[in-house]
Amino acid sequence: MARATWNNVTLAGSDKFIVVENNCYFPPEAAHFEFLREHAGYHTECPWKGTASYYDVIVDGQTNPDAAWSYLKPKPKAQNITRYVAFWKGVRVET
Repeated sequence: MARATWNNVTLAGSDKFIVVENNCYFPPEAAHFEFLREHAGYHTECPWKGTASYYDVIVDGQTNPDAAWSYLKPKPKAQNITRYVAFWKGVRVET
């Protein structure tokens, strides 16, 4: 079981997570999107995964900008993480 938390709130939890490049990706149904707000203008590129879309994490009025990301339409080699969500920037991820 893996779990992502920030400010004592669980953002995602699942035993069906996938680890890629030392990042834990949670299936979309395991993420609590009520704490995530899409940052429409911010994306990064990975040569083999494709374009990452970012989310701000918002808990109790506090914002952790761009602390989560997902590959909505990944390249073929990363299809297994389509729409899975990963976290960083102070979000605690335990596996």
